[in-house]
Amino acid sequence: MKITGIETLCADAGWRTFSFLKVTTDTGITGWSEYADSESFGSPGVARVIEALAPIVIGRDPRPTEQVIATLRVLTQHAALGGLTALAIAAIENALLDIKGKDLGIPVYALFGGPVRERLPTYWSHAGTYRVRNAAMMGVAELRSYDDLARHAAEIRDRGFKAMKTNLMPSVAGRLTGFAPGFGRTPGWPELNWDQAAVRGAADTMAALRAGAGPDMGLMLDLNFHFKTEGFHRIADAVAPYDLTWLEFDIHDPAALRLIRDRAPCPIASLETLCHRREFKPYFEAYATDVAIIDVLRNGLAESLKIAAMAEVYGVNVAPHNYYGPLASAISAHLCAVVPNFRIMETDIDGVPWRDEYVTAAPAIENGEMVLPTGAGWGIVINEAAVRARPPRT
Repeated sequence: MKITGIETLCADAGWRTFSFLKVTTDTGITGWSEYADSESFGSPGVARVIEALAPIVIGRDPRPTEQVIATLRVLTQHAALGGLTALAIAAIENALLDIKGKDLGIPVYALFGGPVRERLPTYWSHAGTYRVRNAAMMGVAELRSYDDLARHAAEIRDRGFKAMKTNLMPSVAGRLTGFAPGFGRTPGWPELNWDQAAVRGAADTMAALRAGAGPDMGLMLDLNFHFKTEGFHRIADAVAPYDLTWLEFDIHDPAALRLIRDRAPCPIASLETLCHRREFKPYFEAYATDVAIIDVLRNGLAESLKIAAMAEVYGVNVAPHNYYGPLASAISAHLCAVVPNFRIMETDIDGVPWRDEYVTAAPAIENGEMVLPTGAGWGIVINEAAVRARPPRT
């Protein structure tokens, strides 16, 4: 078997883009992956790096995946460990694993010892966040107040979910708003200082979710890159009454993260932007986080499993970073199925009405649990015609 072609395809997902990699072979087997951060957010240029790496891969046998990926890494080792090159290599790796599973007629997780579990506890990510920003595009009612947010939390509970994660949503002039200075979208950048309005917004957001969802719901708050160490400390103290499952944020210093973990009144989750074991290693050695968030699209499944194995040595459970599309959910599910030290799986339920048209059948969620796909490869089939029919918005 030889690789004959590599093609990137991007599709409209409303306020964002879903990005896919298609790898063809001379046997007719096609491998697919979804790649990280897409071309619309965080990492523009991944497609161009994939295309630059394609001549190294075309003509090779895709089945010895470790050999192919080792070759790509050694030929790009002058690039930074993370960044666009790492994301491109991960996309290629995941597509090759899909080919390998399909060639053998088995799920990818069977290549790594088979599943530890076949139903995956899942949390509803971006609870309320998208409905504040993008309700019209989604075709749902906009959340304007904390009372609206509490009712939404009750709806999530009633749909069988046992956990949900949200973002800080302050109320300005009586209306919920987004808060994203760490992404340069709202005031507060580049200083990333906390103020009383932000602290009050965090507490009010979590109070609304707790009131709506009840005392048994797992609640997470994701602060992304929106503060510095001082601000993360302040928010952690403010949300203590709401008994968080975890407080999540990104900070690229192991010692600073450990300082926050030592003081925080709740568990800390972090590390979603890291690539490769070498980047995770100093955080594990510092015992800097309670839950290690691993992005399978940024790392590739094989590397993600190695990171998870390293985390287990330090008594740390892992959860996937999975705010992408339905193929990414299937890929992340294979990580969650295989690793013993699994915490809970992230998934976006809210999205544009046509979101699931890009696959013939999205992974099923029953009573807040994702049912592990059983088909060959990733166990999910891309609807290529639908992907090509909806190019990204310009």
